[in-house]
Amino acid sequence: MASPLLEVRNLSIRFATEDATVEAVKGISFSIEKGKALAVVGESGSGKSVTALALTRLLPEPPAVYGEGSEIMLEGRNVLGLGTGELQKVRGSKIAYVFQEPSTSLNPVYTIRNQIAEAIRLHRPEVSDLNAEVAKWLKLVGIVDPEKRMWDYPHQLSGGMQQRAMIAMALSCRPDLLVADEPTTALDVTIQAQIIRLLSDLKAELEMSVLLITHNFGIIQGIADHVAVMFRGNIVEYGATNDVLRSPQHPYTRALIECIPKLGARSRRLTTIDHAALG
Repeated sequence: MASPLLEVRNLSIRFATEDATVEAVKGISFSIEKGKALAVVGESGSGKSVTALALTRLLPEPPAVYGEGSEIMLEGRNVLGLGTGELQKVRGSKIAYVFQEPSTSLNPVYTIRNQIAEAIRLHRPEVSDLNAEVAKWLKLVGIVDPEKRMWDYPHQLSGGMQQRAMIAMALSCRPDLLVADEPTTALDVTIQAQIIRLLSDLKAELEMSVLLITHNFGIIQGIADHVAVMFRGNIVEYGATNDVLRSPQHPYTRALIECIPKLGARSRRLTTIDHAALG
């Protein structure tokens, strides 16, 4: 079998503060194969986004401290052992991010064209026709009339189009792994479905790996090949998506799945989960 694109081994992350040390991630392990998607599911504070940011060491060090024995293996190299120059090559060109709030990620004083062109110029200096390249990626993510819309400023785009522009910017660097951290939270349900469908289509078309961070089990089917459920810094369940959805083993996983809205039935709210009972 081929080696996975990304393999996280025994990853522990703690934050040292003046008052206490907070252990945010507690010895987790998972892998992502080339062309496959992993969904990391859990409520706020479970350690999902901390894990995602750690993949390219975007967490400030200190206060973030990685535990002894932690490894983030990207194509056989431990990211935690890379120098600043090597990390810059990984960020964007190997692993790119799409965050949940595009209106705060996009710079309001620059056009969409200039922001995507800057990413291309940094990671792919061989590209000569930046306008054509920007338009190509905007078209790929479903923005109509990209040659015109790329000259718009972020405030001139709807929330869904802003998120598509953010995805285009990430893809323009041709990463091996796209990390989508709660990419649909700020969008209405119709646009959520469109963005998830877009990510699924792009994963197949570009043969790209995806790490989807979400609190919502309802959006992962159809895009994620595997799912890892995080609770209080631990992975409490890990397996093929269909298997986990069909037969969840951990009570926390079952509680999250029960939160998925169902027609003609009442769903539990996440706020009703008895955390003390879960351990």
